This record gives sequence, structure tokens and C-alpha cells, in this order.
Amino acid sequence: MIMKIDELTRAQRAAAVVVVLGPEVAAPILEHLNDDEVEQLALEIATLGEVPSEQVRSILEDFYEEAVAHRELVQGGVLHARRLLRRWRGDRGDEIIDRLVSTVHIAPFNFLRHHDSDQLVQYLQEEHPQTIALVLAYLPPKHAASVLAGLEPEVQREVALRVATMDRTAPEVIERVEAAMQSRLGAARTPEELTKKGGVRDLAAMLNNSDRGTERAILVDLESADAELAEQVRALMFVFEDIVSLDDRAIQALLRRVEMKQLTLAMKGVRPDVRDAILRNMSDRAALTLQEELDLLGPVRIKDVESAQSEVVRVVRQLEDEGIIIISRGEGMIA
Repeated sequence: MIMKIDELTRAQRAAAVVVVLGPEVAAPILEHLNDDEVEQLALEIATLGEVPSEQVRSILEDFYEEAVAHRELVQGGVLHARRLLRRWRGDRGDEIIDRLVSTVHIAPFNFLRHHDSDQLVQYLQEEHPQTIALVLAYLPPKHAASVLAGLEPEVQREVALRVATMDRTAPEVIERVEAAMQSRLGAARTPEELTKKGGVRDLAAMLNNSDRGTERAILVDLESADAELAEQVRALMFVFEDIVSLDDRAIQALLRRVEMKQLTLAMKGVRPDVRDAILRNMSDRAALTLQEELDLLGPVRIKDVESAQSEVVRVVRQLEDEGIIIISRGEGMIA
């Protein structure tokens, strides 16, 4: 977020000055501050948004008018704060930052969120698929979906596979990637030390926000590379509870394809709104029968309920493939 000068507190202005000065020049200044003051300053730097150069010049006009003439933006970030504190106190500086990032929750690659999808496609298309996957895993699903759709088909396949198989990424890897982006884009935010991102759930969320053509192409390619992985993604793309997002005609089409015994098991313990959506699309007699079956159904294994729900979801996706129903895609459909 771009900061306005009249919105900056005195502490934020001090942070902007330190960012402009850079670690080597600013580090000696910290010798005149106590630990609490240094920690507060580091927090302000780590959470500092973008400050346009003309506003920085206004802040510094009394003593540093020409310092930022070559910059379009001055921006802080965890990496800048870490470098500054390392210069100041070595490992002690790392300890301060480690404590801060556990509380401020600065999202990795947050600096890319203000770029539109076309800009990101242009920027990322020459990157390695693993790098693209890492970036997309941390973007909001709808934003990531737009970027994914804009990539070349062969790149889409590689990126989707890598997102689905991604687990933990070392913090230093994220820092290196963001540092490289910072040098190319000119302004970057760096991550907190939370690195568990990616996996089938993130890919499913992206595809839920993609157009059907992109989704189908990626799933086909993914299935050819790893059929089991593709099925895991499909299972997460529309969960049983999402039935409430279907219109009545779609639910009625679904009910004509699903066996009563399977439906009964799938509805065990579901939310009231899910149960109501199904019952209201049945005849009075069928609804009464289903309700009686549910009342008579004793304890069942969660595994069996999930299996029955997965089969219902499979039917939903089959109906969509046949063009019988339409699944609305958007933020509300993220699994």
C-alpha cells in the first residue's frame, strides 16, 4: 500500500529516513538507541508501506534533499530491517527480527499484490516454473488464477504440478527470491518466517477461480503427469458443502443421479443449510423418507461419510462436464 505523508506517524517517518540511509549508514545511528527503541524502529521498517519519492524528499528536505532523487519509491520490509539489525548487532539483530515477524504476520510476496495480472504475467513468464509456483502459492487465489490463466499452456502445466506438490520452503529461499525481485522491480516486501505454503489445496483454490477452459487444460495435463495428484485436486475443488451454492435446478439434477442410500450417508452431520438445500428440492414424500433414514442412521465412521460425499462431488463434476449444470466460480467457491 502506498503511504500518504499526512498519514505517516513520527515513527513511520523515522523508519522512512532509515530506509533511505541504508544499513551501512543507519547502523551507527542505532548505537544511540536502547533495545526497546531499536525494536520499535525495526517494527516500523518491517511494516512500512510504499512512500513515493516526492513525499520522502518532503520528510528529508531539511538535511537530505537529494538522497532519493534516483528512486521512484522507498519501501521497507522485513529483509531491509533484518539487514540493518544484522549490521548493528549481528545475531542479536536476527533474534529481534525473528520475534517481530512472529507477531506482525507480513505475507510473503505481499508487494506483488498491487500489480495487476497482466503485469505479473509479463514479469513472471520468463521465470522458472518453481519460482512462479512459489509466488502464486502466496497470492490470493483469484489473483493467482488470473496469472495462471495468462501463462503459456506448457508453463501452466509445470506450474500447476509444482504448486500441487509444494510443501515447505526454506525461509532463506523465499528471501533470495524476493531479493532478486526487489532488484528487478525496484520495490519489494519480504516475508515473515512462515514458509508452509502450496499443495493441492492451494492449486484447487486457484482452479476454482479459473475459467473452465484453463481449469480443464491444467487438470488434463496434471492427470497425465500424476493421476492420483490430479484426483486429490479435483476432490478439493468442489466440496460437498458447496451444494448450497448450486441453484435449485442443478440440485434437482444431482438428486436424480445419486442413490438414496449414498445421499443419506453423505448428509450425516452436515450443516443445517446444506440439509435444507437438499430437502427443499425433493418431493414431500422423498424428503420425508430421507429424513427418516437419517434419523435411523446410527453412528458411522467419518471415513465412510467422506467417501459418500466424495462420490456426490464426483457426480456434480460429471454433470458440469456434460453441460447439465453450471458451477459458479469466484471467491465464494474456494475449497
